[in-house]
Amino acid sequence: MRRAEARCRRAGVTLIEVLIAVTLLSVLSVAMLLSLEVALRALHKTDEKLLANRRVAGAQRILQQELEGLVPVLTPCAGHPMQTGLGTVFFQAEPQAMRLVSTFSLQQGWRGPTQILELIVIPGEEGEGVRLVVNERPYARADAGNACVDMVPGPAGIQIAQFTPIVANPKSFVLADQLAYCRFSYLATQLTPNAQIRYQPPEWMTTATGTGWPSAIRVEMAPLHADPSHLQPVTVTAPIRIHRSWQIQYDDY
Repeated sequence: MRRAEARCRRAGVTLIEVLIAVTLLSVLSVAMLLSLEVALRALHKTDEKLLANRRVAGAQRILQQELEGLVPVLTPCAGHPMQTGLGTVFFQAEPQAMRLVSTFSLQQGWRGPTQILELIVIPGEEGEGVRLVVNERPYARADAGNACVDMVPGPAGIQIAQFTPIVANPKSFVLADQLAYCRFSYLATQLTPNAQIRYQPPEWMTTATGTGWPSAIRVEMAPLHADPSHLQPVTVTAPIRIHRSWQIQYDDY
């Protein structure tokens, strides 16, 4: 009887063994939770990078499509009511401001109505770097004409339209942010006063207002803080395929 009781006491589990088992189980559980937390953080960072890369790629694709959708529009100049002739070329081309009519819409893509687009470079948040924003509103001929405030003489006796300044507003869409610089250039033909050589081969210029519509538009951008792990904004060059002269009156059939 005593031998049987001794065997039972030896076959049991002591309190120290239970504490050791619980401690080991706790350590394993904490290690698993830490591993899971590290994995979730890595997944979250990866998602943030992918989202940022998609945002940059999508914004640059939108910018290129907006420019490629340029519509050759001639409008009256509201600030110069005595204007005669074919009308004013509705295209404002400056180093950091651009106004045009495009068939591409931010909300509806190529299926939307024709839009007046106003692109402008403004200071970034807290004055750090610059950002590229765009204003969009449906095109109306009278509304486009109101953007012209005057006509001034240009080279070769051509009247050049002067437009109202472009101003960002709460509805402006940010195409690119945290940029070191952003500037526009235009592949256009420079008008000359020489009647025998009226037009020169196209060249890249910082302003093309008054020269008709360019053959291409280039938006040069560079990130404020270069980060190889993220997709960076790059220069966008959009060809403009317009087979129409702004000095010829076309008949509609």
